Amino acid sequence: MATSETWNDVMRLVKSKGNMDIKLKGAEMGKVVTRFPPEPSGFLHIGHAKAALLNDYFARMYEGKLIVRFDDTNTEKATQGFEDAIIGDLTKLGIKPNMVHYTSDFFPHLLEMAEKFIREDKAYVDATPAEEMKAQRLKREANEYRSQSMEENLRMWQDMLNGTELGAQCVLRAKIDIRHKNGTMRDPTMYRTKKMPHHRTGGKYHVYPTYDFSCPLVDSWEGVTHALRSLEYKDREAQYKWMARAAELKCPEVWEFSRLDFVRTVLSKRKLQKLIDIGAAKSWDDPRFPTIQGIRRRGMTIQGIRAFILSQGASRNNTTQEWDKIWTVNKRVIDPVAPRHVAINKEKARNATVTNAEPEIKAMPKHKKNDNLGTKSVIYQKKILVDGEDADSFEIGEKVTFMDWGNCEITARDDQGNLEAVFMPQDQNFKGTKKITWLADVEDLVSIKVCRYSDILTKNRLEEDDEFEDFLNKDSEQVEYLSGDINLKLLKKGDTIQLERRGYFICDSAAPPLTLIEIPDGKVAKSKGK
Repeated sequence: MATSETWNDVMRLVKSKGNMDIKLKGAEMGKVVTRFPPEPSGFLHIGHAKAALLNDYFARMYEGKLIVRFDDTNTEKATQGFEDAIIGDLTKLGIKPNMVHYTSDFFPHLLEMAEKFIREDKAYVDATPAEEMKAQRLKREANEYRSQSMEENLRMWQDMLNGTELGAQCVLRAKIDIRHKNGTMRDPTMYRTKKMPHHRTGGKYHVYPTYDFSCPLVDSWEGVTHALRSLEYKDREAQYKWMARAAELKCPEVWEFSRLDFVRTVLSKRKLQKLIDIGAAKSWDDPRFPTIQGIRRRGMTIQGIRAFILSQGASRNNTTQEWDKIWTVNKRVIDPVAPRHVAINKEKARNATVTNAEPEIKAMPKHKKNDNLGTKSVIYQKKILVDGEDADSFEIGEKVTFMDWGNCEITARDDQGNLEAVFMPQDQNFKGTKKITWLADVEDLVSIKVCRYSDILTKNRLEEDDEFEDFLNKDSEQVEYLSGDINLKLLKKGDTIQLERRGYFICDSAAPPLTLIEIPDGKVAKSKGK
C-alpha cells in the first residue's frame, strides 16, 4: 500500500472485514501497470478518490507502477489550476504515482492513428449537424457520409486539421456498427474541432481526440496492463477493446468496480460547477461538496477517507451509501487526538455565582485519555457562565456536576434566570447528577462563529429527468455564535477539536471571530430525503 497504514489499521477503523482479496487477471508480480486518468476540469471528488486509491492499491500490491495521466482533451474545460489541485489532492491521499503524463503528450501519435483509421476504412468524417446525428444514432440509421470514399474523407479530415469553416462542422467517427444494440458502438466520435486554445499546446491544433478514442490507445502505448474502471463504463468496454484492436495494439485487461455514490449528493462536475455559478455554493472546496477539498474542509481526515474507501474493496455491487458511514470511520480517527475545549452559546448564556469559589488557574489535560496533547488553562472563580438551557433545567436545591470542577448545589435563581450555587468540594459522588460545561466570566473569552452544514439536496437519489435545482436544500448552512475558553486563541486553521457536549469541529479560520465548522460524527440526524 502507498502509505504506512496496514490493512489491519484500516479494518480497525471501519470495524469490518472488507474484501480486497481479489486477484487481477494475468497479473505478474513486478509487471503490473495501472493508471488513473482524471480530466482536469474540476476538483477530485470522493468517487474519483476510490478510483485513484484502488489503482494505487493494486499497483503496490503487485509491486508494479501507477501512471497518473491527465485526460486534457477538452480545451473548454481543462485548466492548469485544476491539474495542480488534483495533484495536491492525490498527494494528500498518500498516492505517489511513478509517472505523471498527459494525453496531449500523445497528440501527434493519435493524429497519425486517426489517418490510419481513415485509410483502412475504419473511420469517416461526418458533417451532419449534432442533433440530427444524435437522432440517427438513436434510430440506428446510417447517413451518406458513412459510405463516402477514402479520398473524400481525407479531404474533409484535412479541413478539420486546418480549422476551416467546413472542418469546424465535422467530426471524425469510428466505423463500427451503426445498428449495434450497444449504443456506444454506433460509430462513436473520435475527433472534434475546438476553437479554444489548449492550455499546454496553445493554438497548435484545431482538432482534439475524444476520451473514447485516446484512452485505449494511450493505455496500450504506455504499457498499462490493467485498466480499472467503474461500472458506469461497462457499456463502453466493447468500444474500448474495438479501438485497441482496430489500432492493432495490445488491449489491457479491463476490471470494473462499483461506483461510489452517496444519497443527497451531486457528483457531476458539471452540476457542481452550476451550483457555484448560481450561488448555491461558494467554491469547489465548499464543505457541502463531495470533493476531496470540500470534505477535508468539513473535517474529514485522509486516514478516514483511505480506510473507508479501501474497506469497500473492489466490489462490483453498486450501492448508494449514507454519509454517516464514512463520518463514523472519521470519528474513530479524530476522537483520540482531538483536544477538549468548552464553549457557551453567546446569546443564551446565563450568569452564575459560585458563592464560595476560590479564584484559581489550573493546568488541566486537553484530553483525559491522551497525555501527549498536553494541558490547557482552566480559570476557576465566583462569576461563571453556563448555557441557558442547562440553567433553566435546574431545580433549587439540586446537586449539579460542573465538569472539571466538582459538585455544586443550586441555591437561588433570579427573574432573568441567573443562578447562585455553592461549591461542594467534599462531595465526590457524581452518580446521577447532571454534568454541565461552564466558563469563567472573563473579558478574554474567544468569540466563535460555528458553521453547521447538511446535505445540499433534499432527495436521496435524483431520477434521470429530475432537475437538481428543484431539490436544493435552502437551509443547508446554519450559523451559531459562541463564547469559548481562552485556550482557543492558540487554534490554527485546520486544527480539529471537540467542544465538550457539542461535538467535533475543525478550524476554518483563526482570524476573529474564530470560525469553526462542525464535523459530522455519524450520529447527527440526517436530512430526510425521498
